[in-house]
Amino acid sequence: MAEEKLKQEAAYTEDSIRSLDWREHIRLRPGMYIGKLGDGSAPDDGIYVLVKEVLDNCIDEHTMGYGKQVDISIENKTVTVRDYGRGIPLGKVVDVVSKINTGAKYDSKAFQKSVGLNGVGTKAVNALSQYFKVQSVRDGKMKLAEFEKGVLKQEHKEVKTDEPNGTEVSFIPDDSVFRNFHFIHEYLDNQLWNYCYLNAGLVISFNGKKYVSKNGLLDLLKRKSNEDELRYPIVHLKGTDIEVAFTHNNDYGEDIFSFVNGQYTTQGGTHQQAFREAFVKTIREFYKKDYDAADIRQSIVAAVSVRVQEPVFESQTKTKLGSQYVFEGGPSMKNFVGDFFARELDNFLHRNPQTAEALKKRIEQSEKERKELSGIRKLANERAKKANLHNKKLRDCRFHYNDEPTGKDKESILARQKETTIFITEGDSASGSITKARKVETQAVFSLRGKPLNSFGLTKKVVYENEEFNLLQHALNIEDGLEGLRYNKVVIATDADVDGMHIRLLLMTFFLQFFPDLVKKGHVYILETPLFRVRNKQETIYCYDETEKQAAIKKLGNKPEITRFKGLGEISPEEFERFISEDMRLQPVILEQGDHIQNLLEYYMGKNTMDRQEFIINNLKIELDLVEEVALAK
Repeated sequence: MAEEKLKQEAAYTEDSIRSLDWREHIRLRPGMYIGKLGDGSAPDDGIYVLVKEVLDNCIDEHTMGYGKQVDISIENKTVTVRDYGRGIPLGKVVDVVSKINTGAKYDSKAFQKSVGLNGVGTKAVNALSQYFKVQSVRDGKMKLAEFEKGVLKQEHKEVKTDEPNGTEVSFIPDDSVFRNFHFIHEYLDNQLWNYCYLNAGLVISFNGKKYVSKNGLLDLLKRKSNEDELRYPIVHLKGTDIEVAFTHNNDYGEDIFSFVNGQYTTQGGTHQQAFREAFVKTIREFYKKDYDAADIRQSIVAAVSVRVQEPVFESQTKTKLGSQYVFEGGPSMKNFVGDFFARELDNFLHRNPQTAEALKKRIEQSEKERKELSGIRKLANERAKKANLHNKKLRDCRFHYNDEPTGKDKESILARQKETTIFITEGDSASGSITKARKVETQAVFSLRGKPLNSFGLTKKVVYENEEFNLLQHALNIEDGLEGLRYNKVVIATDADVDGMHIRLLLMTFFLQFFPDLVKKGHVYILETPLFRVRNKQETIYCYDETEKQAAIKKLGNKPEITRFKGLGEISPEEFERFISEDMRLQPVILEQGDHIQNLLEYYMGKNTMDRQEFIINNLKIELDLVEEVALAK
């Protein structure tokens, strides 16, 4: 009987072939349409892609010259976006959000340089929302339709209205798809500012806060940098279908923001690579010196935006440009950007000798620092290569963020790459628990032997002299920048006590001091692990704070057993598995705009100052548990 059943299951007949409708396919394979799902703790999680897909349509209307304002609100997980463009033609309101390959952007004359061209965006939002409403106003008439998980529930009749033209979309992401999701407003803040920088004059209102930019990418770099750290005033260059802004500061690495047709390409692409190459080539020719490319780009902060006809992206989420040409039959991206720099940047440097001299000094300073490091760097890398052969500190995973996806299952591989995570833990017991509980395909573990060195105020020489730091940078593969980063998420997993907090701060100091881009690009997280386990014979509840503990006690009643976890090593691998899988809680490390990294590090990690002492005294709190214990002792 069992053998017969297996034969039936393995049979390949006409009944094995299924045709999914658009809604079923999106819900079955959401990664193909919005990348990874997530819960909102990462800037590229699916809920932000849903918001972006709706906003992109508003921006395209503005780009075409219709509508100067977009209103957005998020209340109780309900997202509402209202533009003041032409509005969807009333007879097509349902089709535009529910019929695949339906839209206006196939006519390249109407939307030559649009963000979305495949007619999928709002359909994906509709299918992945537990509630979705679209409303269009055109010339005094309004049409409204409501959906649930992509299924039309009610199509209202046209009615007269006094509202201005435009489209309004409201949706609630489906919590069966995006489990325990929450919006982090700092991520949306960055997203909305980017729209404004790329569309000077556009006004966006988000929950009452106004976003508007007059100077485009110049405003972006002013917001992303600290004026007192800049080596020379921001250079702002504009041309037909291209805009560039750049400067140099005192940080390590490269900080480049790239955009295509108003879309923030977080993973770069052909336009960003063309910018990097053209910048180096023009600088070498202007100074008539063969500077090393790394010295020219070290400490650069830059933004580049291009307009491309019918852009080709490497996935539906449009995070990496694949187009080789600006438009059909036109120049290659490399030549287009290269010619612009050869003309505009060369002219600018000739006209501004003070900026040219400051740029030259920054390059030569980077060159001097690199040469000073070359000897120790070589020895350290040789040691690291030997250690990597038998690196007991690193338990690696199979997939890596920098792998080149190949084969038919490319989208699935890309989704797994985005899930790649490295946990940085302290001690054998904690790393042992995580190692046994982790997913070996996408989760790696790096074990510290104790408290790392406080690296504030030290030069990059310490990264190579300190064996643990050197092995960590090799594990992450970030020595030469983020392009080779092996894990999308770098998770600091320390005990929930004073020592654990200290180790967390020391690691964050290391990243902010020498690899700030890792934090700025949203790759660093703090793992939240439960402080309490509350259970009775029927149920176990894990609690992350005192409020959750009290709620669990109330729910279980009859004096349940309460365990206070002090260290990660106390949590068994079986328990730990749920805390680093679907139920994993991650707290992203976010730098607020305008934060001065060196001032922050000096205040928290520098020599003990009176300001810090006063802050500690004024904010000192006694844990409720300690108060309870003292009361019981009396």
